[in-house]
Amino acid sequence: MRKSDVVLKLVVLSLLIALGVVISPVLRVEGMCPMAHLINIICSVLLGPWYSLLCATLIGIIRMLTMGIPPLALTGAVFGAFLSGVFYRMSKGKIILAVLGEIIGTGIIGALASYPVMTLLWGKEGLSWLFYIPSFTCGTLIGGSIAYVFLRKLAANGMLARMQRSVGSAGYQDQPSTLSDALTIVALGGILWVVIKVACTAFGLESPAWNTAAYIAPAAAAAAGLIYYRIKKGKEADAKTE
Repeated sequence: MRKSDVVLKLVVLSLLIALGVVISPVLRVEGMCPMAHLINIICSVLLGPWYSLLCATLIGIIRMLTMGIPPLALTGAVFGAFLSGVFYRMSKGKIILAVLGEIIGTGIIGALASYPVMTLLWGKEGLSWLFYIPSFTCGTLIGGSIAYVFLRKLAANGMLARMQRSVGSAGYQDQPSTLSDALTIVALGGILWVVIKVACTAFGLESPAWNTAAYIAPAAAAAAGLIYYRIKKGKEADAKTE
């Protein structure tokens, strides 16, 4: 690897760390930080698993020192960051597997690791091994949805591969497919959830109807994605038989 590639990677890494710290409070509650997972996946795809692990670690440490965040800032980020990059590289550039790596690494491994850390080191009581799995998984689904739509758009026009090559990373061509299009529709539901929640907070929308709408949006997007996939696959099958 050229020295200029290393320098550029470090510059991109620094920018992602700064961005991750700044946007981490968005939608954050204890045990759920969707924006951290967004940064993890983007860093994994652009720079690889080791840089992503370093990025998540430094963001977590900075948040703990400056924002008073508990060790969940680390246990809820580092495993998913690394596994996201590993899954992406092993799949030869499948963005959905980068998201899946984040979900498994954070939603399961990180959640399980958080129990002894928060109990033994932080002194928190009333927890169980499965306590953080729902919130961690929810956070990864939201952040992962945003990352997937963003990276899918970059991949569709070839910009993602160019960005990867420009920093000395392996460039992959994850071409659009019926499945990827359907998953993009599903991921839009996660983005709608974020939009509604942010709007409720910003404008003081406390009606139960808004809270219901926030959860209907992902369900509707999932149904729309499934219907789209079935219709497109049906048309493709009909075209082959003609």
